[in-house]
Amino acid sequence: MSAALCDILSLTAVKVPLAATTRQGAIDELVDLLAAQGDIGAADALKRSVWERECQRSTGIGDGLAIPHGKCPTASRLALAVGICAEPIDFQSIDKKPVKLILLLISPPDRITDHIQALGRISRALSSAAARQQAYTATDAQALFDILLQHGA
Repeated sequence: MSAALCDILSLTAVKVPLAATTRQGAIDELVDLLAAQGDIGAADALKRSVWERECQRSTGIGDGLAIPHGKCPTASRLALAVGICAEPIDFQSIDKKPVKLILLLISPPDRITDHIQALGRISRALSSAAARQQAYTATDAQALFDILLQHGA
């Protein structure tokens, strides 16, 4: 059974709005949120790992969403950080549209199945236009957190 979003996301890893204005800046900012809550250990190594993955193939999946992700040997568990961009960011998405909502998933390297299942759960939670619109219009971290849990619990 895959982890519910409520098992991998905490309010302290949600930021509305993100300060970053670039793809790499947004990834770094979300990694820093996870580092601050002690889930990942070495933030710099993880930033490099996620960015290298991002450069190989954009995680902008379309409809204003990006789900950058990576594996981290010092991660204690699967963890998710989420942010809404103050202004949409070019993520080189498959639909060529800028990203409004970024969900960063990190997992230990030995949790491959859990990682893939969590990516699927995140994608399903935001598969409806109504759910995405609710998330995009959240005005603070608590509102976004509640919306995500409502759709992905």
